[in-house]
Amino acid sequence: MSDTPSHAQKTPTLAIIGGGIAGLTLTIALLKHAPSIPITLYESASAFGEIGAGVGFEPVMVRTMGLIDPRIAAAFEKCSRGNTVTDPPKWFTVRVGDQRKIVGDEKDGVVLEKSGENKKVRLGEEIFTIPAHRGPRGGIHRAHFLDELVKLVPDGIAQFRKKLAHVTEAEDGSGDAVLHFADGSTAQHSAVLGCDGIKSRTRSLVLGNSDSTAAVFSGKYVYRGLIPMTKAIEIMGEDQPKTPQMYVGYHGHVLTFPIANGTILNVVAFSSRPTWTDPNWVVQTSREDMLEDYKHWSPMVRSIMVNLQSFDIWALFNHLPAPIYYRSSPLICLVGDAAHATTPHQGAGAGMCIEDVYILSELLSQCKSKTDLEEAFRAYDAVRRPRSQKLVKTSREAGMLWEFEGEGVGDDLEALERNATTRMAWLWDHDISTDLQKARAIIEEKISS
Repeated sequence: MSDTPSHAQKTPTLAIIGGGIAGLTLTIALLKHAPSIPITLYESASAFGEIGAGVGFEPVMVRTMGLIDPRIAAAFEKCSRGNTVTDPPKWFTVRVGDQRKIVGDEKDGVVLEKSGENKKVRLGEEIFTIPAHRGPRGGIHRAHFLDELVKLVPDGIAQFRKKLAHVTEAEDGSGDAVLHFADGSTAQHSAVLGCDGIKSRTRSLVLGNSDSTAAVFSGKYVYRGLIPMTKAIEIMGEDQPKTPQMYVGYHGHVLTFPIANGTILNVVAFSSRPTWTDPNWVVQTSREDMLEDYKHWSPMVRSIMVNLQSFDIWALFNHLPAPIYYRSSPLICLVGDAAHATTPHQGAGAGMCIEDVYILSELLSQCKSKTDLEEAFRAYDAVRRPRSQKLVKTSREAGMLWEFEGEGVGDDLEALERNATTRMAWLWDHDISTDLQKARAIIEEKISS
């Protein structure tokens, strides 16, 4: 990379906003790959912490962790030990959980007669399996993973209770970003890396007052809960709790999978509504109201829901496509959910953050000055925006698919199987190294022009 004389020649410094999985992973990546660039991680809370329980990663994402730093992949594998490994590997076993799908005599409980096979599938029985790829994969507890990542960040890198209020351009002619925090303090850096999640302040600073700035309601909401594995086995039998299960139905679906080294069943139960008007995205409800959402479902699914200890409703929002992931004056670049917050229906939101970190840290490792930073941001935006925004779109479509709302599919279980077993290939077969090659080529073309 080249540069012009001036303030831009000085060694750049970077501010990372947000200490979740994306912010911590990016911090670890830059410490390893760009050790000459000073970085500071600013976290608004008094300590590192994650919201939610389970999060899943597929082998393509775990491999990318290893490319960033083998210790990150090792942290994932430590958190996933104890999960049942099937051969061949399965993403989810799909079953009908909604009694309204029963056809014919309700006592028979048949939900599907497979054409040409003379086979009847009953409520709660396996319809099909969505295969997964071989390699380290599966569900882990977010907080446990975060705890392992924190161990990889040296003391003195993070500052807490630093809630970002605004960013202005420095008046000293450097073009630096001046960060203004809610506590009245300020900090000056060459650029800001926004890892501050779906309610990102940095996103509004990059995009301004546009339709794509604020997240929008996806039409889905979710109940999240944990059940001790011993209790889950009582409810579901010996085998089902130990591998990922998806119970599909009308305008709702329920996921279960083991986390915490196989000692806890993570439950994620979805439902639908057309609008969300409450200013809060997490609201309290009652056990009775929660169970009302699943009154038509199988006794097993209802028993799972009865045993949840939390009755909070989590509204699911996602971002509309952003026209760009960075701004130039001052330099701010969006990473992870701040750039492309998605619904969880394809299990790839956190993995997409990991991919962002790999590309951006590799590009920043070659930066010697502030002009280099902008070229890196431009190349990162060019290669990451199409793929990450495709995830947001297809994930929202998947949420409808699992709830018999898919276009051209509805509650046709054989059409559902055809769609479900092929839709993840673009995510799981991706070679992230080709993205890095494209990004580097964009930078080289700029230099030579």
